Amino acid sequence: MENMKNKYKRIFVIVIDSMGIGGAKDAADFNDEGADTLGHIASSVKTFLIPNLQKMGLANIKEMPELKAEAKPLGYQAVLNERSNGKDTMTGHWEMMGIHTTKPFITFTETGFPPELIAELEERCGKKVIGNKSASGTQILDELAEQEINDGKMIVYTSADSVLQICGNEETFDLKNLYRCCEIAREITMKDEWKVGRVIARPYVGKKVGEFKRTSNRHDYALSPSGPTTLNVLQENGYDVISVGKIADIFNQSGITEGNHSDSSVHGMEQTIDIAKRDDWKGVCFTNLVDFDALWGHRRNVQGYAQEIVRFDVKLGELLRLMKEDDLLMVTADHGNDPTYTGTDHTREQVPLLMWSPSMEGCGQLPDQDTFGVIGYTIADNFGLEMPEGTIGQSLLGLIK
Repeated sequence: MENMKNKYKRIFVIVIDSMGIGGAKDAADFNDEGADTLGHIASSVKTFLIPNLQKMGLANIKEMPELKAEAKPLGYQAVLNERSNGKDTMTGHWEMMGIHTTKPFITFTETGFPPELIAELEERCGKKVIGNKSASGTQILDELAEQEINDGKMIVYTSADSVLQICGNEETFDLKNLYRCCEIAREITMKDEWKVGRVIARPYVGKKVGEFKRTSNRHDYALSPSGPTTLNVLQENGYDVISVGKIADIFNQSGITEGNHSDSSVHGMEQTIDIAKRDDWKGVCFTNLVDFDALWGHRRNVQGYAQEIVRFDVKLGELLRLMKEDDLLMVTADHGNDPTYTGTDHTREQVPLLMWSPSMEGCGQLPDQDTFGVIGYTIADNFGLEMPEGTIGQSLLGLIK
């Protein structure tokens, strides 16, 4: 690794959750040929004003008739290809920090969870399970929430992801009890044949259909990364690893020195902006903005997704103005979720990497990269640290001036 120690004091990594840019070479292997999250959004809405992403060169690496490429973009751009076997949140984020996942996480989309799992969950939680199928979060509430409230039952469901989700009304189920049940579910699903990537608590409020609304008290119970990551290397060497949004959950708190829960993607950007105003840390601020995926991608809402990108772009402009000479900003995504595509699953796509610092003298497009791991390797290289054995990636630091 090239040793250019501490070129940047602070590195901001922002993940626009699910904003793929199409064209994954192995998309057919995942039944995702033709998926293009950003491209299809841009061509499906009347106006799509994202001047700050444009300035950073998004239209330079992703051709979109609606947006003009910059003659001299801010900083550097690259197209990243995922090497791991998967197209989910954990696989994507873990690979960014060096983990190569070869075995995809198990899903129960078609069948629901096995009777033996459900029986053990019911016995240990003291509640009968209803649902046990793949569904959207809003759909399952409209269908079963009144029964859960009135009969004291527990809604369990899954999705196209490797997840077991439990809904609970904050008033009648009680948030603390919901978390307890999710902790039990996480313990049960540590068995190899049931090992889902995440157990998610999905609290909501409301009394009847039409009133139900999920709250921001969601909590993810993820598996720990399968090996040490960039985050662990940073923490062990005394650097700050500040998480915003569900990053801490994705890594099961491993390598995190400060966690910040977000109520929305806009809130997550506001928290990141506040962190940029602080001068009491040195290391990485790692932000996940989940609304793109959870609210719009999975629900196949093109207009909502487009508006979320526009809202992000406004906050991105605020953050750009706060960047210091020794700051580095990296904007990327973890997978695709094309809202124009069939089904409700993530889509296997390439993702963008936009990098800028006020101290950069050069700009332009870098070669396509064959792993998201370039992000973690670049961070480690910046601080003069060696990545753990078995991780994947290579540093881009020597390519940016």
